[in-house]
Formats: sequence, C-alpha cells, structure tokens
Amino acid sequence: MKTILTGLRVNSEPTLGNYLGAVLPMVRLANAYKADHNINIFVPDLHSIISKVDGNLKKNIFRSIKIYFAAGLEPNENVHLYRQSYVPAHSELCWILECNASMGELSRMTQYKEKSEGKASVNAGIFNYPVLMAADILLYGAEYVPVGEDQFQHLELTRNLAMRFNNKYGREIFIPPVKTEDQLKFMGVENGIRIRSLTDPERKMSKSSRAENSKIMMLDDPEVAAKKIMSATTDSVGKIQYDMFNQPGISNLLQIEALVNNIPLQDVVSTWAGETRYGDLKQKVASSVKSMLEIFQARMKEIPDETVLEYLEAGEEYANFVSKAKLLEVQNAVGLR
Repeated sequence: MKTILTGLRVNSEPTLGNYLGAVLPMVRLANAYKADHNINIFVPDLHSIISKVDGNLKKNIFRSIKIYFAAGLEPNENVHLYRQSYVPAHSELCWILECNASMGELSRMTQYKEKSEGKASVNAGIFNYPVLMAADILLYGAEYVPVGEDQFQHLELTRNLAMRFNNKYGREIFIPPVKTEDQLKFMGVENGIRIRSLTDPERKMSKSSRAENSKIMMLDDPEVAAKKIMSATTDSVGKIQYDMFNQPGISNLLQIEALVNNIPLQDVVSTWAGETRYGDLKQKVASSVKSMLEIFQARMKEIPDETVLEYLEAGEEYANFVSKAKLLEVQNAVGLR
C-alpha cells in the first residue's frame, strides 16, 4: 500500500491556522484513504525540542494525538500513530542523509534564513532539521506528505536527497515523495493553505506572535475567539471578494469560513459576491469559529490518556518494524552492515 505521512510539532497548542491548514486536511485525507493506504501520523517530538517548548512535552504529545481524534480521525488497522523519538531509525537515518547533504543547500532553506536573520548564532538543529524531516519521510516510502506551503522547500530537499542517494549507490533504495504540484492535487487544493494573522494579514497566523488578537488558539474560550474575529483587520475597499493580494484580511476571513464548514472556497466567495458590509461577514465567520471550537473542545475532553497511549504503542510497534527494515537496507548500501 502507498503511504501518506504527516506530523505536527508539539511545542505549544496549535493555532486555528495549524488546525485548518494541517490537522483537518490530514484527518479528512486519512478518513478517505485509510482503507487502502498506510496513514502515518507521527508526533515529531525530536523536531519540537529544536525550539522552546511551552509546558510539559509529554502532556503536549498526548494533547497532539487527542487533537487528531477531536478533529474526527477514525482510526483502523492502517492508521499508525507514533512518537518520533520512540523509533530510533529516524535519528540514525538522519545522520546518514546529513552525510549526503550539503551545507549550501541547507543554508538556502527559507525557514532557516528567517529564523537566523539578525542573530549571531542559532542552534544547529534549526539548520539540520530538514534532513531529519527527510528521514521521517523516506523511512516509510511516503509518497504523499500533506504540509503547509512553508514546508514545500523541505519536500523538494527530501526528493533531491532520495534521488541523490539512489544514484550514488546504483539502486532504488528510497521512494521520493511526489512533486509539490502533485501533492497539491492529491490534497485537493490549488495552493498550500496559509491562514493569515488577524491583525496583520500580510503575515501568517503564528503561535509565537506576541499580539494575542492576531491568533486564535484551539483551546481559546470560544467567545474570546469570536471577539478576535470581530476585531480582525480588513481594509477600506468596501467590497467582499477573494483577492489575497489587495484584500488579504477579507480573503482570510472567506478562507476561514470555507475551511471551518468544509465548503469549497469558491462557493463561499459566490455567496458573498456583491456584498459590502464587512461586519456581516465577520459575524458569520465568528459564529462558525465559535461553534467549531465548542464542538472540538468538548470532544477533546472525552478522550482519556489511556486510549492515546494504546494507539501510540501499537503505532510504534509498526513504525519500528518498517523503519528497521529500511534502515538496514540503507546501512547495507553504505557498507555499515
């Protein structure tokens, strides 16, 4: 079976942007393809310690799995949930891949440049983590890796490392993930989903932002979240239309409305075509977000830690079995075995 793989760092609770752009699409894909695909949903806890962790890492890990269940994940024998650090092959393959990557290509990664800009020094994990991401993918031959647009560059690096390694050792050891445009087609979107800041819609919604009204956290009080939507920055054009370049604030609200209600964006845009009252749109989006958060948070409270641990341990047994076989193949090619 083909494999679909994704993971979401657990440094802090996710924003609405993380949820709509990463968690919800993955859950919908998992439920649609779980009958004939391996669905690997892993907790990238090693990636998470690259930067500051808010709260207790173990609690964050369990919360992360509960979020997938609360989003509607319907697990079966093909859905595998596991912790990255409980599968040693991730770290071992990462080192081998690092020996086949160049500092030049890693230094060109946009996220590294953004996180290191203006700083005298950053930790080496920020520089190297795209290679660990490649190991996460290549161990399982994952062709489809639903990610946000800020990760597309890392997917291309993964493809390059896989093909470089195969060429170097003269055999098809790794299955590269499919090209970005094919990833988007598979996910059913034209572009990567990027939810914008509510106060500065030129930027993405970020959990690290100090402006509390710029972001909605998934565990925010639903009433508070609705008020944040009502105070969202828009523009003076006076026309409701989807134009992310000229009207990013309004376009962001239309996008949120579509994603929260699982409605095609074009249908939402058509519904509001010709309307000029921004307040009416805000009221509708605020109501949608409030209702979604109430349902989501109620589901979160119903999931016991014991259930989460049961799924993790089963998933880790599977992940170790598959990853050890692929790692041995790589070690044989290199000459380590």
